[in-house]
This record gives sequence, structure tokens and C-alpha cells, in this order.
Amino acid sequence: MGKCKYGFFFFAVLCFCVGSSQNIPDDFKRISDSLINSGPTTYAELDVVLRPSRKDTTLMRYFSDIAGEKKYYSGQAYALNQLGRRYRDISQFTTAINLHQNALEAATTGENLEFRVYSLNMLGVIYRRKDAINSALDYTQEALELAETVKNPSKGLKRSINVSLNGLGNIYQILGQYDFAIEQFQRSLELEADLGNKWGLAINHQNIGECYELQGDLDKALEGYRTSLAINEDINNEKGKVICKNSVANVYILQDRLDEAIDILEPALLASKEIGDKHITSGIHINLGAAYLKQKKLVKAEDNLKTGLSLAKQYNFPMNISMANSHLSGLSENRGQYKEAMEYYKMAKEFNEEIVNERNLRYVNDVISRYKTEKKNEEIEVLAKDYEIAKIKLRKNKTSLLIGGFGLLLLAGIFYILYRQYQLKNDKKLLTLEQSMLRSQMNPHFLFNSLNSIKLYIINNEKKNAVHYLNKFSKLIRKILEASSMKEIPLAEELETVELYMNIENIRFSNEINFTIAIDEDIDVHTIKIPSLILQPFLENALWHGLSPKEGEKNIDLHVSRGSNNFIDISITDNGVGRDAAEIIKESKVLKRKSVGIEITKERLANFARDYQNTFDVTIIDLFDKESNATGTRVVLHIPTV
Repeated sequence: MGKCKYGFFFFAVLCFCVGSSQNIPDDFKRISDSLINSGPTTYAELDVVLRPSRKDTTLMRYFSDIAGEKKYYSGQAYALNQLGRRYRDISQFTTAINLHQNALEAATTGENLEFRVYSLNMLGVIYRRKDAINSALDYTQEALELAETVKNPSKGLKRSINVSLNGLGNIYQILGQYDFAIEQFQRSLELEADLGNKWGLAINHQNIGECYELQGDLDKALEGYRTSLAINEDINNEKGKVICKNSVANVYILQDRLDEAIDILEPALLASKEIGDKHITSGIHINLGAAYLKQKKLVKAEDNLKTGLSLAKQYNFPMNISMANSHLSGLSENRGQYKEAMEYYKMAKEFNEEIVNERNLRYVNDVISRYKTEKKNEEIEVLAKDYEIAKIKLRKNKTSLLIGGFGLLLLAGIFYILYRQYQLKNDKKLLTLEQSMLRSQMNPHFLFNSLNSIKLYIINNEKKNAVHYLNKFSKLIRKILEASSMKEIPLAEELETVELYMNIENIRFSNEINFTIAIDEDIDVHTIKIPSLILQPFLENALWHGLSPKEGEKNIDLHVSRGSNNFIDISITDNGVGRDAAEIIKESKVLKRKSVGIEITKERLANFARDYQNTFDVTIIDLFDKESNATGTRVVLHIPTV
């Protein structure tokens, strides 16, 4: 019903705009005719005339229509992009995308590179707001690459390059690559300073503040937000001021400066409603709810959280939905309504996992489909070359033997193409199964970050690293898929799989991890069967909780030995900070990494042991030196072999 309602609204606006052209002021008609006759082609030339009217959708629709009729495509692209921005600001993303796509078509038809880049950037911004990261990255990269083809770019193109850099920074930020994001934002800051664009400076300082907040550095985050706020106040940008104030208040909530946060948020809420940006309004309501919840003002907290949740659901803001449900879970727990608290918690977790899994699947599809497309193109190229050779030979020798040979070659080519089509269909079916198994067998954080690392290598044109990393990653995925179809596998294959996993993780740890596998002489790893994919969760735990916060040498040792009474012992030992320190570090983080992989593995081991009419045991041992200082953790799996 929601889509129909907005579609009807947009149709009504169109009809009103088209049917009411006679109500367009004569002054604006004269301005439009003058622009069409003079035909300026740059954004700056058009904006200096139309800037006072660009937020008026009726006037922009009129100018777009008349420019299109007169085939003045630069003017049409300008007007359609302004309309798209207006609809984006009130969260009507589908309508905004259609308008920017039409602007891109107009700019392409009119061969106006500046407006092509501008339209691509605007599409990237909307898809980023919709959490469609892959599409956002494609549009933003295309815009930047197109703009950089010009040796001496105009001022308008330079601004578009800054928008692209800012967009890439935002995408890196969403992907959790905060250092890369800050690097892009700072590069954009320098270019914005050269252009004297205060609005661009404000946006980049705001984004840098967000990265520091996500890294847990709240002081630097506040510095970025306050700098951005000062610039926005200087240029009197109402929307920018509201965004900055909401961000400052969010940091105050994290610092338990609740009264200060509420004093900022309440007037900011009124301002956001006047602006009409539902995404900002939803976020402010949720922050107010969080502040009141910490103050134990549960009625006010509930009102704001439910209002923010309602807006997030209405306009489809998945991250806001997850945050609101998470806070409502805490509110219900405060009231002793534990069943309701659990329901809200489940909804928050469901939306959070949905966002992560959706991004993972998009990246899987993108990497694999592009790889297969390249292979297919290469094969077609080879076939085309073979066909040309055959044609040349046929021209030289028109004997029946060569004609017959050409016929056989052509027939073989047809059979080969049919065979390749059959293979590709099977590969497509297999890919669908692979994606399903990936979601159930591999930790989403590992999959997401590994694919992101490949994407970063590709973006930074590090082809050798990308191919090397992709080869290792694809081999690991293949082994996981093979193992996931079997209830149990030889221990040798499991060890090979975890070694691959550790190699990939070690790339992301800058090769700081020393990983060794030791097997006692009386162990035949090829005959011992164990459940597939049971060691990776314990290695991941050692990496992220034991070794990640540790300075200096980082070791993980895996040892396979003969246990008692037909058991084998697999021990995983790390020299990390220990469980107590890891728990303290985890609690101090703003963003907490959660995993249920070990619990799932224990359940699978229990099922495996029952098949042998036996038991299993997982022992976690804290290691200490002589002075009782933590020196690491050892996990011992006691697994039956008969």
C-alpha cells in the first residue's frame, strides 16, 4: 500500500505541474527562455541564475519540460537533478532515483560530461542512503573515473571529484574501513579548501567525526562534529546544523552527559521536522529515547523510540529499525517485561543480520559474476580468433576438403558453445547453493571483510594482491562448500581448510600471526574422521579476542595428539591477553563483536559424539606465568574416533 500511495502522490504532483504551467510566473518564463536561447552548459552558469528557484519543484519541473522540448539537455539535466535532490531529502528514494536516471540520460544525450558526473554522484548518494553499498560504489567510482579523464577540469568538475571522494569515504566507513575512510575525507578536505567550499568542508569534518566515533575515539569525534557545526552555522545551513547537533548529542549519550544531550536534541527535533528529512527525524527520536532511557524516564523514552521506529519502518531505514528495537528491548527489561524485551531484541538482531547478510550476498554475486563474465569474454575472444583464422584459410584454399574442414570446425564451435551454455547453467545452479551454504557455514563478519579486502585491492588497482587474495579466498570457499555437504571429513582436510583460513586472516593482520600445526607421529590424519568446519570458530575467537588487542609477538599453535580410550585431543593455544582482559576490552568498546559460532560448534560435536555412542569435551584453560600474569588461552577438544 505504501508504494501505491507514494506513486499516486508523485503522479498527482506531475499532473499538477504539467497542468498548471499557465501559473508559472512570467519572470521565470522569461528567465527560462533566456537560458534556453543562450544555452550555458556548466552547472555554475545555470546555478547562478536558477539557484533562487531550484528548491521549487513546480518551477524545476516546468524548466525540465520546456528544456526537454527544446532539446536543451544541459538545462534539463540540471533541473531533473535538483528535483531528485528534493525528493531524496524527504526520503522518497524511488522517485529521486528515477529523476537522477533521467538526468543522466539527458546529460549523455547532450554529451555533457560535467552533468553526467553530477548525476552519477547523486545516484551514488541515494543508494548509499538505502544501504545498497555495491550500487553506491559502482556509481561513485564511475563518476570519479569519468571526471579524472579531463586533464584541466572546470570548477564544477572539481567539486564533483570532491563529492566522489566523499562518497568513497562514506562507503569505506560503512564497510568498517575507518582509516581508509578518513584518508578519503582528508583528501577531499584539502580540495574543498582550495575551492573555498565551506559546505564541503563541513560535510567532511562531520564524516571524519563519525569515523572516530565508530573507532571509539569520542574526543576526536567531538572535535570533528564541533568543527562541522561551526562551519554550518557560519553558512547558515539548517540541515547541516541539525545533523551535527544530533551527532554531538549521540557522543554525549555515550559519555553519560544526558542533560546536555537532551538540551541539544529537543530543539534539533523541531528543526528536523521543518526540514522534512525523515531519516534525520527518526534518528533524533531514537537518540532522545536512548537518553531518556538512561535517565529512567521510561514514558518519554518509549514515546520517542516508538516514534523513531515508526518513521524508520515507514521509510525503510534498516539501521534505525535495528537501533530502535535494541533500545526498546532495554526499556522493557527495565520494566521487568522480559518476554517483550526478548521480542524486541530478536527484531533488532534480525534486522542487523539482514543488513550484514544482504551486503555479503551482494558482494558474493558481484565478485563471482564479474570473474565469470571476464572468463566468458575471454572464451568468446578465443572463439572469434579461431573463426577468423578459419575464414582466412578458407579464402586461400577453396577446395572441398577445406570447406569440409571449415564445416567441421563450425560444427565443433557450435557444440562447444552449447556445452559452455550447459556448463554455465549448472554453474548458476551451483552458485545459488553456494550462497545458501556460505550463510550457514561461514561467519558473516569474516566473509564480509574478506570480500571487502578484495574490493579494496581492486579499487586501489593492486591487481596482483587482488588475484592472490581472491585465489586463496576462492579455494577456501570451495573447501567449505565441499565440507559442508558431508557430515564428517578426514582430519587432514579440516587442517588444510583452517590453514587457508588463517592465511587469509593473517593478510588482514599484516602477517603478524605465527600459526603452526603440530601432529604427533602416531596420528594418521587421513583416517581420523571429525565433523566438518569445527575448528575455525575457536581460531577466530583466539584471533579477535586474544591476539587482536595484544602488542608484540602473536602466536597460535594447533596440536593434534592421541588422547585416552580412542579419543584424540586437538588443542589451540594462543599467547593473547587472556579471557579476563579480553572481556574488559570488549565491554569498553562502543561497537561489540558478537559470535555464536562456538556454541553452534559444541552442539555439532554433541551430535557427532552421539553417533559414536560416546561423549565429547571442550576445555578452556587460562594460561599464567609465575607472577600470575595472563599469558594466553588454550582450548582442548576431546573428540571420539570410534
